[in-house]
Amino acid sequence: MFVFYKLYQYRFPLLLLSLWLIVVVLLSNYSVSGESNAASNQISNQVYTRKEITSNFKSLNISNPQKQSMNEDARKIVLENGLTVITKEVHTAPVVTVQVWYRIGSRNEEQGVNGIAHQLEHMMFKGTARRPIQFGRLFSTLGSDSNAFTSYDQTAYYNTVERTKLNALLELEADRMHNSLIDAPALASEKRVVISELQGYENNPEYRLSHAVMHAAFPDHPYGLSVGGKKSDVEKFTVEKVQEYYNKFYRPDNAVLVIVGDFQTESTIADVKRIFNNSAEKKVLSAEYKNGIRRDAINRVSTGPIILKEPGAASILQSVYPLPDIKHPDAPALDVMDYILSDGRNSRLYQALVDSGIATDVDASVASLKDFGWYEITILATPKQDLKKIDSIVTKVISKFTEEGVDESELKRAKAQFESSVILGNRDITSQAMQLGNDEVVTGNHLFMDNYLDAVRKVTAQDVQRVAKHYLNIESRTFGYFLPTQAPVIAKNSSSNNKINSNQTHESFTSSSGGVLDKADVLKYLPQFEAPSETLQSVPELVMFPNGLRVLMLPDKSTPTVTLSGYIKAGSEFDCDNKAGLSELVADNLLSGTKTKDVLQLAKALEERGASLDFNPSREGVRIEGDSLAEDLSVLLHTLADVIKNPTFPNRELELSRKHALSALEQDLDDPSEVARRTFVQSIYPKPHPLHKFPTKQSLRRITRKDVIDFKAKYYRPDAMVLALVGDFNPAEVKSRLKGELGDWSVDGKAETLLYPSVSMPDNVIRVNSVLPGKAQTITYMGNTAINRNDSRYYSALVLNQILGGDTLSSRLGAELRDRQGLTYGIFSNFLAGKNSGTFLIEMQTSPQDTAKAIASTRQLLQDIHKLGVTEQEVETAKRTVVSNYIVSLANPEELVHQILMNQVYGLDVEELRNFTEKINQVGLSQVNQAARELLNPDKIVVVTAGPAVATQGIQPN
Repeated sequence: MFVFYKLYQYRFPLLLLSLWLIVVVLLSNYSVSGESNAASNQISNQVYTRKEITSNFKSLNISNPQKQSMNEDARKIVLENGLTVITKEVHTAPVVTVQVWYRIGSRNEEQGVNGIAHQLEHMMFKGTARRPIQFGRLFSTLGSDSNAFTSYDQTAYYNTVERTKLNALLELEADRMHNSLIDAPALASEKRVVISELQGYENNPEYRLSHAVMHAAFPDHPYGLSVGGKKSDVEKFTVEKVQEYYNKFYRPDNAVLVIVGDFQTESTIADVKRIFNNSAEKKVLSAEYKNGIRRDAINRVSTGPIILKEPGAASILQSVYPLPDIKHPDAPALDVMDYILSDGRNSRLYQALVDSGIATDVDASVASLKDFGWYEITILATPKQDLKKIDSIVTKVISKFTEEGVDESELKRAKAQFESSVILGNRDITSQAMQLGNDEVVTGNHLFMDNYLDAVRKVTAQDVQRVAKHYLNIESRTFGYFLPTQAPVIAKNSSSNNKINSNQTHESFTSSSGGVLDKADVLKYLPQFEAPSETLQSVPELVMFPNGLRVLMLPDKSTPTVTLSGYIKAGSEFDCDNKAGLSELVADNLLSGTKTKDVLQLAKALEERGASLDFNPSREGVRIEGDSLAEDLSVLLHTLADVIKNPTFPNRELELSRKHALSALEQDLDDPSEVARRTFVQSIYPKPHPLHKFPTKQSLRRITRKDVIDFKAKYYRPDAMVLALVGDFNPAEVKSRLKGELGDWSVDGKAETLLYPSVSMPDNVIRVNSVLPGKAQTITYMGNTAINRNDSRYYSALVLNQILGGDTLSSRLGAELRDRQGLTYGIFSNFLAGKNSGTFLIEMQTSPQDTAKAIASTRQLLQDIHKLGVTEQEVETAKRTVVSNYIVSLANPEELVHQILMNQVYGLDVEELRNFTEKINQVGLSQVNQAARELLNPDKIVVVTAGPAVATQGIQPN
């Protein structure tokens, strides 16, 4: 799948292409059943980004950083067949990540074959001569958290599993390096998937503008091409052409194998030699293909903006300035420059544009690649703002920056933010391996980041001013305007009682390429591995304060970082109908000022240490997310306590927040995913259900400052708050600190409880089609009400969901609709189980012409499982996958602290962290099939589509 992804831990933003569906729907703060869901592990992030660093930081001394090394234990060797192998032992959890990076990306393409690297990435999951089976099913059966991406300079495949499965992953990666099948039927199906994927991104005006600007900026270099590809080129790809690229680029001497985690280096290297050297050799890669089609960026003379006038919600300005390559000596100063200009509330562009109310968002980043790079600035304007005016303000900010330079406080803040982002952005083994792999492929030095950090520390104010003056030259930039031609229009063709009419012929799921019958093939083709026996050794300590505040602590001394997660029961369920959006405005303004600090002082306290603190409102509560270096935990906790106890909600900041909320609402109503989500929820939960409420322009405008103050006073209370911390801290010291910061926080009365009314399923199928102008891809949501987190069927539902749609490539839904029929590039299901309610959901993205067939096939598959159930073998495989994914997920501190937190929110024992795997293992076939009969109701379901108009004929199964 094509996703935008920033490797922000070292600010080298790249356009990545992932093969997994990124979930963009959060109906509530539900505990997603994908706590064991490989696909859902990518949600954290949109882009998904894991944040954990290595055990090598145990002795990190920030005051003397030049003597430290991020990867001093990493070892690099080159095998006789040319394969570069990088290993790094990290024994903090019984997991290991295996990644294979190939030196092929869109950089190796030209007009006529744009997207072939991305297409080849898709084909690498279609099977090999030895294993003619979808590799996603093999990875899922291993319980691997797997993913892949294509970018400008590389294509990478990565998998994280329990340590006993290391050799199994090595065998699978060696097999598809040498023996991948690329035949006509598989290519035809996957081309359809890729085209559907590309059409989906055309829904985003920012993507369309970026593509136009990049092509104009670099017309004679592959960096100016779309990483995902061009539809007309993809349509013409032949088996012979794709095989040609595979033979030239997928070979040991053009690849880097990275292994990080809990393993022994010497024995693993011996296994790698045995597994990867016993493969047929390919002919030597020519220098032409190894080096790519290298041309330097052309310094253009600006000739005026590229203008796109198309349907959309917000005006957008994008500027691109050519920069040197990643190894250029100016690169560190350019990164520092970027942080000063664009990162945080104290940054110059934020102050000039967002804080002034002219723009809702400013995003800027340095892309540093193999051949050259660029600085990209993207600005989303608030309604009725003139882009020319915004452009002139940006020009003035840059001009002042280059003329007057920067002060030492800005320089110190930017460098601290950069260094902290590297440390916090490399906390888990997957991210550590990605750092090593990317650095090796792009720079030829797997230790590049160590040297780069040293160079950043040495950057001076004069360096920053010099590079800004040299590279941010208005004459060399390429820029564009997106001008929406009309406000988004939603035309709902809704019928609460009409059944979907169709004469669709039932497609048998038990086909040769995907279904129940080939489950035996998964075990047949799966490499042997030892069954893991690890269990969690530690559970968090729960501390109850006299005022009702609950704190859970789990020390982890392996890294000098702390990850904080919190929850306050003050979500949108408490909003009044005519003031929906109130809870969100409260949460958004907690950091806007306190009795002792204004908004900029609060931001500075965190930014100058590279710490972060955010409040994210949802249906049932407000999530608190924060992280910092261990030495800065006191600052993080003090800031949290200050904004929770003493917010002042200044009028200026509140009105600015309201303005941003109104702009965000307009953009949401132009986003098919958001429109489908809103429509789906409101169709399932009618008035007066608390979940039915969504902000509108009218409701946001009705909210007063008094409403905000009163809501905060009523619902923000210590007995409605839970905090969880994982990381390098002394529990006694944290308890003492929190007692001093939050121990005196008290409120009157008891916390309000809210009873959710019962909601029955519809009598039949309800269909709603929301039409949005100018969209190319359809988003479909299907589902109905389901179980909450404390339902006795919860664990059975998790196993059922894993079989049904828990993984895009290995589930029944994925195997049938994506892999066999090629109707969608991403489909998943989930039981979103909250504290008070639950929803069963299927989401997919399709071309409009495929939507009816995809819906019919999905409902038929639901019908099959509802009536016939699943097999014993499916249940056992799903249980192994759920358990393995769970263990792997807890090696990531963000996922670990989230699990600890939500277990407490749902009223579960702290032992649930350790007992979860046993509860899954106790699930039997009869329980799963009972859950299928009771929870899957394909004839009592809401089907919502958003995007282009979709025909209502032809989507009812026989």
